[in-house]
Amino acid sequence: MAFAIIEISTLFLAIIIAVVLYVILKNGTQLAMNAVLGILVLAAAKFLFGLQIAITLLTVLICAIGGIFGALLIIILNYLGIAFV
Repeated sequence: MAFAIIEISTLFLAIIIAVVLYVILKNGTQLAMNAVLGILVLAAAKFLFGLQIAITLLTVLICAIGGIFGALLIIILNYLGIAFV
């Protein structure tokens, strides 16, 4: 009987760990994809429009959190001469 309780609790613990890892890795993958897409939009804007936006840690963080919309915000602010000049 004691072995059955240990086996069931180990199985339950393994399921909880698997779910937690899935949620963490899923969010990390989305964050990485947002960052890559944002950087690609910034690079395209630099190439097509000749903008002088430096790709720094701050711009990468904005792109990672905001994705394409964050990159568009950086482009608009740079174009207007407000920030990232």
